[in-house]
Amino acid sequence: MEKKSIALIKEELKAAGDELPFVIETYQDDERSGVQALLTKARKQLEKLEAEKARIEKLREYENRYEQEYEYICGIDEVGRGPLAGPVVACAVILPKGCRMLYINDSKQLSEKKREELCEQIKEEAVAIGIGMVGPGRIDEINILQATYEAMRQAIENLEVKPDILLNDAVTIPGISIKQVPIIKGDAKSISIGAASIVAKVTRDHLMEEYAKVMPEYGFESNKGYGSQAHIAAIRAYGLTPIHRRSFVKNLLAEEK
Repeated sequence: MEKKSIALIKEELKAAGDELPFVIETYQDDERSGVQALLTKARKQLEKLEAEKARIEKLREYENRYEQEYEYICGIDEVGRGPLAGPVVACAVILPKGCRMLYINDSKQLSEKKREELCEQIKEEAVAIGIGMVGPGRIDEINILQATYEAMRQAIENLEVKPDILLNDAVTIPGISIKQVPIIKGDAKSISIGAASIVAKVTRDHLMEEYAKVMPEYGFESNKGYGSQAHIAAIRAYGLTPIHRRSFVKNLLAEEK
């Protein structure tokens, strides 16, 4: 019987998905060096996949703890507490029970491309997503911590499904009657909070990129409102915009003096 071409085996391995172990076993006795090289590569991919599945299982510690008692577990995270410009954005995400979406992590640990891909997947698979956003004027008025709480409350209110329990990244949100579980570095310890961190980050990044089109001098598309040297230089050269946090900039410039 004529052996399959190496090119065809390569395509089979590429398209194998969950059947990859079976496909590897099918060709393990093929002595051709090209086939063996493909199988070595496939085994490494399989090892990485198994390691990622194990990491996700560890990331489900809190979900596994509460899923039997609660129907809708909601992860909450925010992004944008530190920038000189733009809003603070919070996201609340309810994932399906038993969700084991691979590669979810603290958004800061992911590349921009991976965040974008995961954000789309989360939006497709989530039971509900709520976004909350508090702008610079309100931040200046009530301070960034209170503005963060306000954004988180908005995110919860904007969910189409009412959560039974909240897994929060580090904080306990005032004025919320739903049971809360604050988790230090929660975006790296809970798949629900990790998902919320990704959606919050992508949402805010897109908004800052839109601001950059209107105010290109400040480089918002790259600095996202954070206090880079170029951003601070632009403030000195062009002044403040309506999206700058005056309390933050005032404090920064006072420190420099």
